[in-house]
Amino acid sequence: MSTRDPQPLQTETTPEGERTLVPGVRLITTRDRLALLMDAPMRPRAAQKPLDVGLFDRAARKQFDLF
Repeated sequence: MSTRDPQPLQTETTPEGERTLVPGVRLITTRDRLALLMDAPMRPRAAQKPLDVGLFDRAARKQFDLF
């Protein structure tokens, strides 16, 4: 794009005000946002309990009296 571009940039009026539309860039739609959320890794619904059993038991690792 040069400074003497024959086509001026297009603008769009929104409730927040007027914005410039960049050529070659499309707006993010609700569908795009939902697709991004669906592709994200799942998160737990409730807080997870710590796994203090066997190999992952941090309290069992502190038993130095055995050695």
